[in-house]
Formats: sequence, C-alpha cells, structure tokens
Amino acid sequence: MRYILVFLFIGVFSCQLNAQVPANSSSTDTNTYVITKSNGTEYIGKVISDDGREVLITTATLGKIYIPKSDIKSIVKVTDYNAIIRGEYYASGPFTTRHAFTTNALPIARGENYAMVNLYGPEVHFAVTDHLNVGIMSTWIASPLALALKYTFPTKYEKLNFSIGTLLGTSGYIANFKGYGGLHFANVTYGDRKNNVTFSAGYGYTSSLGTKSLITPGTYTSTSAGFNYSYGIYSPGITKGPVLSLAGVVKVGAKVSFVFDSMFGAFGQTATKNEIGATNTIIEATPPDYNNGLYQQTVGVTKSNSLKLYALFLMPGMRFQTKENRAFQISLAGVTFFGPALENWVGLKSFSFPFPMCSWFYKF
Repeated sequence: MRYILVFLFIGVFSCQLNAQVPANSSSTDTNTYVITKSNGTEYIGKVISDDGREVLITTATLGKIYIPKSDIKSIVKVTDYNAIIRGEYYASGPFTTRHAFTTNALPIARGENYAMVNLYGPEVHFAVTDHLNVGIMSTWIASPLALALKYTFPTKYEKLNFSIGTLLGTSGYIANFKGYGGLHFANVTYGDRKNNVTFSAGYGYTSSLGTKSLITPGTYTSTSAGFNYSYGIYSPGITKGPVLSLAGVVKVGAKVSFVFDSMFGAFGQTATKNEIGATNTIIEATPPDYNNGLYQQTVGVTKSNSLKLYALFLMPGMRFQTKENRAFQISLAGVTFFGPALENWVGLKSFSFPFPMCSWFYKF
C-alpha cells in the first residue's frame, strides 16, 4: 500500500511541475519567423509563447512584443536567413524572373504564376513544370498577340543557369492576321534571385503589315512630260536580324531592387523595288520638244538588300515589392532608331524618343 501512495505522490508532484510551464509554450522553438500584421507591418523574431489570444515574440531591434492573434495575417518560418536584409524579410516570388521587357534564365516556380500589367497592355505567365514556363502577351485592344515559351536548364553550379525561349506573335485582327513575327533567344544568368546579371542573344523577324503594289516591268508611254515612276514604288519584305541584351537586378533594400534592361537589334530588310529608266525618251513629237508628243520610259524590277535598321533600348528602373504577391516597377526607358532603312522610310538618319514604363506585378 505504501508503494502505491509513493507513486501517487510522485505523479501529483510531477503534474504540478509541468503545470508551471504553459502547454503551448514555444520557449524551445529556435526557429525564426516573419509575422505579418493585417496592416502590412512585419516583425522578424522568435516566438516565445502563444496562448491562443496573443503571441509573444522577441526581435533583435524591438525586444519582446505582444501581438494579438486577431491582428496577425500570417506567420511564416524563415528557411533562408540570407533573405533577411537590413532587418527586413525579402520574399523572392515569381517577379525575380523578369526585367522590363526581357527575362532571365531563372524559372518560375510551380504554383507561383504571375500577371504583369503595363500601360500598353497585360500579360500572364504560368509554370507548367519546374523548368517550362508559358505566357501570353497582348495590348489593351487584344492585338497584336504573342505566345511566350521558356525552358530553363539548371547546372550543378547554383548561381549559373541557362534557358532557351521563343516569342511567336501575330497582328491579330489588325491587318486581318496577315502580320506576324517572332523572337527566338537563349539566356545565361549568373547570380541568385536577389542579385543577378543576364546576357541574351537571339534572332528576331517581323513581316510588313502591308505591301505596296509593284509596277509591272515593261515600257510605258504617256502624253505627259511629267510621266515617270522615279518615286520608286517597292514591296517591303520580312525585317529580320540578331538581337542582343544585357540585363540585371540588384537589391538595394529588402523591398526595393534596381532593374536594368537593354536590347540592341541590327535588322535588314529585303525589298523588291521598281528600277526606273534614267530618262524619258520622246518617241513622237511635232515639233520635237517636251511640250508635245508621246513619251516613253522603261520600268524594271530589282532586289535590294541595303535597307538596314538598328534599334537600341536602354531601360533602367526601380522595382518596389511591398508585399509577397505584389510589386510595382517604373522604368525610364529611351529608344533610338538609326540606319539607312530609317532614312529611306522617314528621311531621318536617327530618331530617339523616351519610353517610360509603369508595370504592376501580381502573383496568383
């Protein structure tokens, strides 16, 4: 009997000792958490206790803080301590795969699809697999349309990635779907999702939205002294050429990144053009002068490969990611066109204009 009383005494004493420590205490939890309140305020620290009504945490900057559970939006365990930058938590998300126009070789993770809304139109990108991304790009009038594909090749080096991709576009209902174009490219990216640099090379092409009618080759006569076709009617062909890009992202704060994007293209166009006879020939005139008579001119056709056009895009900008599923980016871009083709089309040797861009990113 006395042994039974001893065991009962030990059991009751043990229960009293255990009751002094809350059952839901997190004092032994050594993990670090990001606690986000409903108003967007974030705290980074360790959870000391959670009594179901409020959470007690300890932070490196503010010490111990009680937060009501009703004010907490999320509690996320930190798995990568390098994501804590200057006391703030950096959430990578799907936006880290994108610059302004170009993309890097990092893949969109599955379940982290995103939409990008620009002033000129929307686009949406999905992760089909861990390496294959698919996107659709358009304008606010739903034309032109483009299909974007990218496949990423990771390497044994964590900071080195390669990818190949393509953009396939149509003019849509503009020009009755007769216009088309494409850009096929390869990327190499060095760095992580916070800081990286990307070099891209590709080949682009686009068709003309309309062609001018050529004059049938032959010899023509007219009673007008002003008769000639020297204004050179031509039928433009496909504009095509190589495209290069250098881009990158640098974190300047947990919520702010500097984004740089650029593209340089050297395009050529093969155009069929009328070749006009040098002079008018009087074939019948009385008296023989240019005020009276029939006049003759020869019109032929020739191929021209000399139409060259160069384009340079420089796009520095800033990206502000105040929430894990949302970001805003502004780019103060500039565009320059130059080359013989520009001079042939608009009479200018070069032409530059600003191209500011505002973009909104949404993760879904």
